[in-house]
Amino acid sequence: MNAQKQPSKFIKPSVPTPSNLKHYKIGFIDELAPFMDVAIVLFFTKNTNHNSKFGDQLEKSLEKTLTRLYPLAGRFVEESQTIDCNDEGVEFIQAKVNIKLEDILGLEVNARSIKELLPLKTIPHDNVLTIQLTTFECGGVALGVSATHKVVDTSTLCTFVNEWAAMNREENDIKFTTPGFISSSLFPARGVRPILIPFITDEDLLSKYTWKKLSFSESDISNMKAKAITNARISKVQLVFATIWKALIGVDRVTHGYLRESMLSQAINLREKMASPIPSYSCGNLWGLCSTTVKTNEELENLLNYSVKKTIDEYSKVHHDSEQGQMIVLNSILNVTNTPLSTNMIISTSWCKFPFYEADFGFGKPIWAVPWTTPMKNAMLLIDNANGNGVDAYIFLEVKDVPYFKEGLDVNVFNA
Repeated sequence: MNAQKQPSKFIKPSVPTPSNLKHYKIGFIDELAPFMDVAIVLFFTKNTNHNSKFGDQLEKSLEKTLTRLYPLAGRFVEESQTIDCNDEGVEFIQAKVNIKLEDILGLEVNARSIKELLPLKTIPHDNVLTIQLTTFECGGVALGVSATHKVVDTSTLCTFVNEWAAMNREENDIKFTTPGFISSSLFPARGVRPILIPFITDEDLLSKYTWKKLSFSESDISNMKAKAITNARISKVQLVFATIWKALIGVDRVTHGYLRESMLSQAINLREKMASPIPSYSCGNLWGLCSTTVKTNEELENLLNYSVKKTIDEYSKVHHDSEQGQMIVLNSILNVTNTPLSTNMIISTSWCKFPFYEADFGFGKPIWAVPWTTPMKNAMLLIDNANGNGVDAYIFLEVKDVPYFKEGLDVNVFNA
């Protein structure tokens, strides 16, 4: 599949950003965020509202949305760690592909195909946000939205998408629920360096790695709950993380010949979790990390559940504007960066409960939402499935490890 892309446009806010808001200094969580993409592709079936002016309508509603979320239309300046809110605009690309929407749907996903639907690094990386609207032969569309993680986290991406969708439905009198970009006022800059992550190169992605989608149905999750040796209430997210982690530990054991210490690092959304509440629709990077370290592959769901609850309990007892609160968040991230090389490190993120499937631009809700981040080995990313009861998990694996990974999955609760 090759996308035929039209020349880029740059969509600017409909109202110029005031001069006193031209420079947005990022906060310390933004500073720590790695240089990578946070992106989503939303798939929509053919609709009568997909007329010749459909793209123009999206551009107009985007202009209005950017007036409120103006840093997204600016440029990130690495030297000063600021966003120059110069209204240069969001890159907007329209494209066509010579396949039908149904050809790309299904269990097996192809990283190369998804990347064709995302505007990844088409121009210099100082752009904060880029968007691609792709039309299929059947009339269905894919809307790819990609942002730099230096400025945007998953919650911010979801807030933007849903605000834009509401604006495109011509609900012009809607009241924006977001207080805007406030991460730097909540967690002021400290001059810390970003997390260094060994990303998979484009060459290796094509030759050595594969991108796997694992679909866990509601019945799969019920089976996992029934098998868990615990009386505690464990979320579907922790159950799925534990199942995949166990398989990855098995792969690592085959590779190294013994059971190494393993750490699973999980992002925790700080919104509405601290003693001084952070509004749920606040924008910017507002997350900490929860790390669970083990030297076993048994009862991982219990260990994960305990670790996450303990971390959230610690956050709930401190105010974000206190030095104690600031240091708890900072150290949760820095501690992961100091993990020994001898530890089997697994990076995990859950996009569950973020309402990407509620993004109705006036032509129905998406039938499929595919999350994307810059590829990392053994990094797993979860998102609710379309009906909200199950979970879709995405993971990059080395091709040589796939047989051992499948062998390690618990076939009694999940059919790979």
